[in-house]
Amino acid sequence: TYAVIICYCSYVLSFNIMLDVGKWPVFALLPPEELQLIRQACVFGSAANEAIYVTVNDEVFALGTNCSGCLGLGDLQSTIEPRRIDVLCGKKIVSLSYGTGPHVVIATADGEVFAWGHNGYSQLGNGTTNHGLTPALVSTNLLSKRVTEVACGSHHTIALTTDGEVCFRLGYNNSGQVGSGSTANQPTPRRVSSCLQSKVVVNIACGQLCSMAVLDNGEIYGWGYNCNGQLGLGNNGNQQTPCRIAALQGVGIVQVACGYAHTLALTDEGLVYAWGANSYGQLGTGNKSNQAVPTLINTEKERIVEVAACHTSHTSSAKTQSGQVLMWGQCRGQAVASPHLTHFSTTDDVFACFATPAVTWHLLSVDGDDYLTVAQSLKKEFDSPEISDLKFLVDGKCIHVHKALLKIRCEHFRALLNETDEDAIEIHQFSYLVYRAFLEYLYTDTISLPPEDAIGLLDLATFYREMRLKRLCQETIKRGISEENAITLLSAAVKYEARDLEEFCFKFCVNHLTAVTQTQAFADMDHDLLKNFISKASRHGAFKN
Repeated sequence: TYAVIICYCSYVLSFNIMLDVGKWPVFALLPPEELQLIRQACVFGSAANEAIYVTVNDEVFALGTNCSGCLGLGDLQSTIEPRRIDVLCGKKIVSLSYGTGPHVVIATADGEVFAWGHNGYSQLGNGTTNHGLTPALVSTNLLSKRVTEVACGSHHTIALTTDGEVCFRLGYNNSGQVGSGSTANQPTPRRVSSCLQSKVVVNIACGQLCSMAVLDNGEIYGWGYNCNGQLGLGNNGNQQTPCRIAALQGVGIVQVACGYAHTLALTDEGLVYAWGANSYGQLGTGNKSNQAVPTLINTEKERIVEVAACHTSHTSSAKTQSGQVLMWGQCRGQAVASPHLTHFSTTDDVFACFATPAVTWHLLSVDGDDYLTVAQSLKKEFDSPEISDLKFLVDGKCIHVHKALLKIRCEHFRALLNETDEDAIEIHQFSYLVYRAFLEYLYTDTISLPPEDAIGLLDLATFYREMRLKRLCQETIKRGISEENAITLLSAAVKYEARDLEEFCFKFCVNHLTAVTQTQAFADMDHDLLKNFISKASRHGAFKN
C-alpha cells in the first residue's frame, strides 16, 4: 500500500534541487567553473572536511583530509585539490552513505555496491579487517542482488535490494545493530532474516549503533543499541533482531531518518513522530526529556513531506508540502526544543549551516546555474509568448505553447493539430488550472497540483488516454490523502477507473476507519459506493470486534 509513497519520498530526496554547494566550506577553494559542473555531492568527516562529488560528465572526485583512506584515492594523503576516483567514474551513483569510522559505501545504478575506508570491524564486507584505500566491489552474497539504497552507522552498514530485502548487513555488532541475533561482528554481507524474512522493506536508515527499516505496509522495525530509547520500543534494552514498533500499529510510516541517538518517522498523513535521545531538543517535543515511545510532533498543522536527520549529529529538520523548512535540536551549539521555521528552501541548508559537524545527511543532487539540459530548456519556455506559435484560451486566460512539442508529446494533439492551422484554440470542458497543469506536464514530465485539484487532472488524463499522466495523478493524490478527504478520493478513483488508487484509498479508509466514518464525505457517500465499501471492508475484517 505504501510502496508508491516511499517511491515518492525517494523521489523527493533525489530530485535535482537548486542548492549552492558553496555553503559547505570544503568546497570553498573550488573555482566557480568547477562548482558549476557538480551534479552530486556528499560532505562527511569529523569536521565536515571531506567530500566526494560527481560531475555532469559522471566523473567522480574527492578532496579533504582523507582519514583512513575514506576518499578512495589509493593512499592516505590529504588533498586540498580534487582528485579523480577512476574506478567510480561512469558508475552512476544512486546512493551513498558514510560511517564515522570512517568508511564509505555506495550503490550504483546497476545495483553494485562499493565500499572503502576504515575496516576494523569488517564493515566493508570483504571478510577481513584490512582498511580499504580504494573502492572495492562487495560481491559476497550479492552477485544475484541489485542494491538500491545503502545506510551506514558508525561502524556498520545495511543495504536494501530491489526485491525489498535488507540483505546486506555487516560490521560492528556490539549492540546487535546488524540484526543477526547475536553480538558477533559480521564480516560479510548477510540477509537480515528473522521477522523480516518474508516482508518487503522500502526504506532504511541507521543511527550510530542502531538500524531501522520501513515496510511496504507502513510498519517500522528497529534493532541495535537502545539505551536512549531510539528504537521506540518503550524500553531501553538493546535489540539483537528486528522488532516492530508496536506503538505505531495502524499508523502508516513512509520514511524514517536517524540522528545520532534519535529517530524521526513520517506518516502517510504528513505527520512526524520522534523518539530517542533528547538532550538537545532533537525530538521537537518542547522539552529535553528522552522518549522511549514514538511521540507526535507539533508542526503547526502543516503537512510534512520529508524528514531529515544524520547519525553524526543531534539536528532534525523537515520540509512541508508548501516548501517551508523547519529545524530543531542542536543548532550551532544551541538547543532548539521545538520545530523552528527557517528561511531555507531545503533541509540540506539546515545541515550545511547549523549541524555539528556540518555534513550532508544524504547524497545531494545539484542543478548548475549556467547549464540547462534539454528538459530544463523546455520547462523554461513553457507558457512563454516570445517564441510560441499556439495559445489555448481557457476560462478567459491564455496559455502559450509550441505546436511541434505538443505533437511530439501527445497523440491527441498530433491528430488535432494536423487537422487545423489555428493559432488559438478554446477549451471549455476543463478548468484553466487543470488544463495548464496538463500542458505544463507535456513540457516537464511532472505535475504540480494539490491532491484535490489532481482529481480534475486525473479526469483529463483519462479523457485523453494519457496513461503515464494518469499514474502521476494517482501518486499525487495518494500523497495528499487524509482522513477528511479519503472518501472523496476513493469516489474519484472509482469514477475514473483508477484501480491502483482505488485500492490505496480503500486500504487507507480501513486503516483509519473510525475517523473516516465520522467525516461529512462519508455521510454524503453515494449509496452504491457505500454499499460496496461496507461489503469489501467486511471481507477484510474491518468490523471484527
